[in-house]
Amino acid sequence: MEEQTKKQFKYRGKTLEELQKLDVREFAKILKSRARRSILRNFQVIETFVNRCKVKISKNKLIKTHSRDIIIVPDLVGMKIQVYNGKQFTPIEIMGEMLGHRLGEMAPTRGKVNHNKSGMGGTKGTKAKAKH
Repeated sequence: MEEQTKKQFKYRGKTLEELQKLDVREFAKILKSRARRSILRNFQVIETFVNRCKVKISKNKLIKTHSRDIIIVPDLVGMKIQVYNGKQFTPIEIMGEMLGHRLGEMAPTRGKVNHNKSGMGGTKGTKAKAKH
């Protein structure tokens, strides 16, 4: 029997190790146009965020951020970041599949609505009972 090897992650034909060797601006050239433009305009912000995350990890501190518009770059893969969704900090573990997306996409701001039985006053029959 052949051993089944785990499929190695690749993003646009490059492995994660190759991507992590790239500069933020070099990585931007691989991305789609919207993310590329965003990174090339704000690469200083992204680089400072990555450096700040690395410092906090070395000190074993939690990484919390309100910056939902930061694009996920290869240096962030494997980190656990807590992103603010308007109410609380949502913990996110960054994986390779998230490359090129924004942090805010991983922390939804709106919860899932459960439509179930209506409460008192929700229908015409219960409104009459609620008045008495």
